[in-house]
Amino acid sequence: MSASRTLAAEAPARRLPQPFARLVGLGRRSPTLLAGATIILCLGLLALFGRFLAPFDPVAAMASQVLTPPGGPFLFGTDNNGMDVFSRVLAGTGWAFGIAIPAVLIGLLAGVPVGLLAGYRGGWLDEVLMRIFDMLRVFPSIILALAVVAAAGPSFFNVVLVIGLLDAPLFARVVRAEVIVLRSSTFVEAAVAMGNPTWRILLVHLLPNALKGATAQTAVRAAWAVRISATLAFLGVGIQPPTPEWGAMIRQGTEVLVTGQWWVGVFPGLALILMVLGLNMLGDGAQELLDPRKPG
Repeated sequence: MSASRTLAAEAPARRLPQPFARLVGLGRRSPTLLAGATIILCLGLLALFGRFLAPFDPVAAMASQVLTPPGGPFLFGTDNNGMDVFSRVLAGTGWAFGIAIPAVLIGLLAGVPVGLLAGYRGGWLDEVLMRIFDMLRVFPSIILALAVVAAAGPSFFNVVLVIGLLDAPLFARVVRAEVIVLRSSTFVEAAVAMGNPTWRILLVHLLPNALKGATAQTAVRAAWAVRISATLAFLGVGIQPPTPEWGAMIRQGTEVLVTGQWWVGVFPGLALILMVLGLNMLGDGAQELLDPRKPG
């Protein structure tokens, strides 16, 4: 008996599979990143499989069930049109990701090349490109988004495009700052001395090293995109009902809040807060990991 205990004590501890070990290591280095990633992963699963979990059609109106309180078959109650709030909140998760992801991609695609070229070339080209982008940031973002979406029309495409273009100057500034530091590095000078064309220096040597700051900003900007889209819908110039978009649902809830039907706006509001919190925590955690001053 004692021999078996001795062998068990001396046996090496079973190691976790490498992917799980890496996740555990990341969680220890940045608990904020782990918490944010967990929230976003859960919401992402709801966005993918919410249609199978929803007990009702999110845009089906039931005339006999208008403003039914939470309980029974209606977990979150029903809204002013007799639509199931729980089903609409689940569907709204997909719309939130559907707005945030392409908006951030548009911001990256529009901002990164400009920042890359402006930072490397410098001089008058840098001044012209940055001044053009600065014009987009002179006005408050929400005011400019309101004006553009109201003029172009409150469609999904217009909302995503406007939010993405408003974020482009930020990504351009971040990449430009990285390139200005990197262009005097030894490996860039060596690439120039070897006769590499400008496009190769930009795409092969500078771009992979200059994306670190922009990558760390993506989650935070996705949170901003979700908030702006919800704000536009709340003000009536974004995605329109009966589309299950959280901002439009919150606006609908304010119409009946004073009469005691709190659930119509509270539940989509909590979902919006949770997603923005998760994305911000994910972004903050990514910045912690990419901070060169923090020990690995």
